[in-house]
Amino acid sequence: MKVKDLDNTELQYFYGTYLNTLEKEEDLKSALLNGKKNFQELVEHLTDEQFLFSYGEGKWTVAEVLVHLIDSERVFQYRAFRISRNDKTALPGFEQDDYVLESLANKRTKEDILDEYLTVRDASINLFNVMSNDLLKRTGTASGLAWSVAALGLVISGHQRHHFNILKERYLA
Repeated sequence: MKVKDLDNTELQYFYGTYLNTLEKEEDLKSALLNGKKNFQELVEHLTDEQFLFSYGEGKWTVAEVLVHLIDSERVFQYRAFRISRNDKTALPGFEQDDYVLESLANKRTKEDILDEYLTVRDASINLFNVMSNDLLKRTGTASGLAWSVAALGLVISGHQRHHFNILKERYLA
């Protein structure tokens, strides 16, 4: 499933910001695999100073951004799993700032965060790899919005790319 195959309304939500970071021809599996490689390269090249850097008062550190990506991927992955299993329950949103406060990201090591990320991303890759096109087209409700399973998978990659762009512009420039 490619970004161009999504229902146009899915690109108009707030999460369209993330989907729009992806190429229209980019497919879900490639996006997840490329994101894995990019995350690993970024973390491996971070200095300890960069890892704990924040560009302003009240802004997240690089470590917190990385853990936020992991937390969000888990949430999107869970939503995709539930919807793919034809669960019609409306799924709640989550408050990202509260999650970051509780993450203890700044007390963790780069290696620990990378290890957790690789585990979560591999689970996402495995989840979406076994889905048929019919499952990827299934829709459900999360955070008060209609989602397809494919859109949730692509948002995982687009969300990461969005934050990587911010890291490059404001943290690592």
